[in-house]
Amino acid sequence: MAKYMNPGKSFLLWYAHDLINFRLQELHAISACFNIKYEWLEEPSISHPYLLVNFASSADVMKVMSRTVLIRSAYELWAKSNSISCLYKKMKALPKSFTEPYSRSNVSFRILVESFGKKLNKDYKVQRIDELAFLAFEGPIKLKDPDHSFLLMEYYGTNRNFAPEDPYHLFFGRWIADGQRTVSQKINLKTRKFIGNTSMDPLLSLVMANMACVKPGSIVLDPFVGSGGLLVAAAHFGGCCFGTDIDYLMLHGRAKPSRLNQKRRAPDESILSNMKQYGLESQYLDVIVSDFALPLWRVTSLFDAIITDPPYGIREPTERIGTEKDYKIPDHLANSHIPSKVSYSLQDIIEDLLDFSSVYLRLNGRLVYWMPSFNEDFDKTKLPYHPCLELKGFCKQALTGHSSRYLITMQKIKENMNESEKAHVPDAALSFRKKYFEAHKKRLQQ
Repeated sequence: MAKYMNPGKSFLLWYAHDLINFRLQELHAISACFNIKYEWLEEPSISHPYLLVNFASSADVMKVMSRTVLIRSAYELWAKSNSISCLYKKMKALPKSFTEPYSRSNVSFRILVESFGKKLNKDYKVQRIDELAFLAFEGPIKLKDPDHSFLLMEYYGTNRNFAPEDPYHLFFGRWIADGQRTVSQKINLKTRKFIGNTSMDPLLSLVMANMACVKPGSIVLDPFVGSGGLLVAAAHFGGCCFGTDIDYLMLHGRAKPSRLNQKRRAPDESILSNMKQYGLESQYLDVIVSDFALPLWRVTSLFDAIITDPPYGIREPTERIGTEKDYKIPDHLANSHIPSKVSYSLQDIIEDLLDFSSVYLRLNGRLVYWMPSFNEDFDKTKLPYHPCLELKGFCKQALTGHSSRYLITMQKIKENMNESEKAHVPDAALSFRKKYFEAHKKRLQQ
């Protein structure tokens, strides 16, 4: 339910214009991570690049901004209106006790005028700043590192080709903090030492770590670790990271190079090299060659978070150790034997992932994973289910015109005694790979 604006407790969260479907879930997860309570000042809309939220204090907002990679900046909201005259009227009505700390002669400030959906020229911006003289700020204007920075934001909608003459909404507020979007640039795949064909986009990997509520000291597992992109993100937020994967060559940096024109991998390419590259080696525990279908862990309730992108059978095979033949390995060949593999269906992978999490996650720990789906098969009422795990949310990312993948977040709510309670995954997951390639082939023939 929307609430009334409260000076000092109402905030404008301005988003970068990407990963729109992930915004609310990231905010929910970060708030849960810090045990922060909030309420909507205005009901959220994914068509808007902002959220209006009431928090208990700016300290709570600072905590959110210390983790978010989707929010660009947060502002203490002083006024909001549909017209400039009404906005000024509301600003003039603010209690003097509220504005006085910012109008002292020894407090420096600056005022910025920005817009979304329409470009504003310099003269227009100067005019708007001049009109704000009624604020009576007596301190010096300081364009770089002032004591306080204020923003007048004009919102013209999301279609720049049909922007209206006047803005739909106007906001005025005091800058509180910027988000952590620069982290994704720091861990950019272009400059990363070790990558693979399916290395996770850095921004998405950071979002996953936020969804999993990874904190300093959290023990984090990626059971389909690949080149370890998710471990980098988890380690950035303080997680202590494990990884497992059945691909021996990938984990030892011997797989075919993924970069264009690279003939062979460098001898020091590894997940540990990535951790060292970003100064995160102290957060690295180990990676192990392992078949996920045959858990190697002896201690239950071990992990605080499990974050992973299971193979879909599209760009990488879905395999597990096994054989369809009945034979015995001679003793003299046992030590050098390389186990054969059989197909490992997507449905079985996700069922095993949920069953594994119900046993090896700590109580209240989170599982965050990707699940692909053929668009016509998706039913939000029939998502993967486990009686020991509670669904916290899901976010959609389009893959093609016919397929998408969903980032699913679940939380362990009770112990799985004797491992007797099992997961249920919709049968549609079993046919995803077949339908994907059939649709792809049909599109190529058109």
